[in-house]
Amino acid sequence: MIKKISWLTVLIILPLVLVLGCAKEYGKIDQGRTIAFDKEKKTFTIVSDKNQDPKKPDYSILPPHTYTLPTDEKQMGPEPKAGKRIKLDTKKNEIIIFDDATQNFKVIPYKLIDQKENVKPKDELVFDTKEKKAKKFPVVNREKKTITIYSKRQGTLSTFSLPDEYFALPDSTWDAGDEMRIYYKEAGKAHRVMNITKTDIYKK
Repeated sequence: MIKKISWLTVLIILPLVLVLGCAKEYGKIDQGRTIAFDKEKKTFTIVSDKNQDPKKPDYSILPPHTYTLPTDEKQMGPEPKAGKRIKLDTKKNEIIIFDDATQNFKVIPYKLIDQKENVKPKDELVFDTKEKKAKKFPVVNREKKTITIYSKRQGTLSTFSLPDEYFALPDSTWDAGDEMRIYYKEAGKAHRVMNITKTDIYKK
């Protein structure tokens, strides 16, 4: 069950306030995809979304931004899931990941094996009707050298192959991290955090 948070309205309305010229008083907003989360150090790192729009994201702002979690747990929604997948380009047959070694993006062409379009979250291809829960993706088959990714936003279920060298990487390389929205007053210190991916803003 998604936890309802009392400050939800603030994070939705705040950007409008900032536009009106109150940035200094009210702090700033950052939003992006999580590429790292350290539970012990209570820090997370995002690649910021240039558009700040979950429906049409543009994760292109480098270097990544690292934030400490709010000291007040009430100002924190669900913890972020980290993943290195930045973009799955189903038109160009390319997957873009964040490479820790270079601290930059890496574009990897893939050989498409199969792709289903208009796949809804409750489609039996991606949803276990017996267990009544979403199936786990990505599916990395190291024996067959294939990777299957479901993109809820794009509505695509894609299976493709990559050169052997990429299968030495962890499965999280091909996973998309949670979209986080951060309100901060001091650089690197999150005052409030919303996990957009795991929060239903329309739920009453």
